[in-house]
Amino acid sequence: MTVSAEVFSPAKPALMASYQQVTLVHDYLNGMRGGEKVLELLCRMFPQASIFTLMHVDGSVAPVIEDRNIITSPLQHMPWAAKKYRLYFPLFPAFAEFTKAGDCDLVISTSHAVAKSMVSRKGGKPRHVCYIHSPMRYIWDRFDDYFGPEKVGKIASRLVFRPIAAGLQRYDRGTTDRVDVFVANSRFVADRVKRLYGREAEVVAPPVDIGRFDSLHRQPEDWYLVVSALVPYKRVDHAIAACAALRKPLKIVGSGPDMKPLRALAARLGADVEFLGFVSDNDLGLYYSRARALLFPGIEDFGIVPVEAIASGCPVIALQEGGILDSMTSGTAVFYQHGTVDGLKRAIGEFEWRSFDPSELRDHARRFSEDAFVSGFQDVLIRAIQAP
Repeated sequence: MTVSAEVFSPAKPALMASYQQVTLVHDYLNGMRGGEKVLELLCRMFPQASIFTLMHVDGSVAPVIEDRNIITSPLQHMPWAAKKYRLYFPLFPAFAEFTKAGDCDLVISTSHAVAKSMVSRKGGKPRHVCYIHSPMRYIWDRFDDYFGPEKVGKIASRLVFRPIAAGLQRYDRGTTDRVDVFVANSRFVADRVKRLYGREAEVVAPPVDIGRFDSLHRQPEDWYLVVSALVPYKRVDHAIAACAALRKPLKIVGSGPDMKPLRALAARLGADVEFLGFVSDNDLGLYYSRARALLFPGIEDFGIVPVEAIASGCPVIALQEGGILDSMTSGTAVFYQHGTVDGLKRAIGEFEWRSFDPSELRDHARRFSEDAFVSGFQDVLIRAIQAP
């Protein structure tokens, strides 16, 4: 098969057009996070593509996304959906079945929930490539983080949310045949796709806007940094406890439902912690450039924050598990193997005896640039489209 010249950069001139119509599918449009950064680049690659999504909050995403023809599901019209959309998660499969892309040559979905299922296919068409950030976290590996006994109570967890999750799991697995090619954002996610779906996945790291850190001058000070949503699985409490025990100052960028208990923990431990909330991109770059190191105690599907840190010349101290193993090396980070406060404390102690070259960190970060993503994803699309 051949492909549209609109789809590919001039660096791949041998491919010409037969795929005239491309449709993009995304779970929901209500903010610019890592998944939306991928969608933004796909919109630039496919300037005429419409977008199918469960829900769109006007003005919440980049202009190149906002300007598209956006087709939404019934979730768009449900009460309080803009802010309380997660309450409707048991109905996501029904909403997805009402909102399926199909009248096109190629569908590209970016999925961490049901976007991979929002495709209507007949006779193997349209061709469907799914860039998967993760299988649905809250029904698989991280059920307890969202609906475990400590979150919703023992009875509700076992009798209400566990059966709902089981139904969603059946739907999630049962719609994998709507995807021709899975593309995972890390080997960690590719392994989960294999384990949960029985499918192989190619790996293309997500794009990181490293260019905005190029002009930063590295001036490290004597404090550590966390950049994270304040939710349990990020293990920000480990960073607070470790820094308190070592009497090291800590700055935390980010907000979330755990803000109050984390503040209480810091006060109880007498930790020198500054909670900064959300900050501008410019200020975030300054924090990266001045921190002694970034602490990364959670397990992530990929982890864009550590790449941003090293793009600023800031080394990383990280738990040796998850997608970070695709982005960091012993030349950019100090790893620790046990996900405990003591493990992090030992890693901080090891870090303080080491030195890192900011220029080497920046060079490594360039492997995860937006250009690198576009090139890698184009290669996957070529293979997918040309396959029998």
